[in-house]
Amino acid sequence: MEYLNAFWVGGALCLLCQLLIDFTKLTPARILTGCVVLGLILSAVGVYKPLAEFAGAGATVPLLGFGNIMAEGVKKAVDEQGAMGILTGGLTSAAAGITAAIVLGIIASFIGKSRFKK
Repeated sequence: MEYLNAFWVGGALCLLCQLLIDFTKLTPARILTGCVVLGLILSAVGVYKPLAEFAGAGATVPLLGFGNIMAEGVKKAVDEQGAMGILTGGLTSAAAGITAAIVLGIIASFIGKSRFKK
């Protein structure tokens, strides 16, 4: 049942974003940023944790999960460092994901042949 919940929740999130791309004038970058912010908001109001427990990877892998990781990091850093944690907590908690994206992007650039579209 865990796999089914992850599949349909993750699919519903993807469907929502695809509908936004198809039927609005929002750019993909704005939609992606909106997903991260939505993850932050859902985490702040306490809705994200029950969703993640129910849907597993269907909720934690998409960009909503990145927003949640940043919110949790800020919360922890504020408890430990005070107001300075507002600036450092999100990046500290998401550092592994950001680093992986950069390293894998560099590896992909060496493997693939990039060129400008004409």
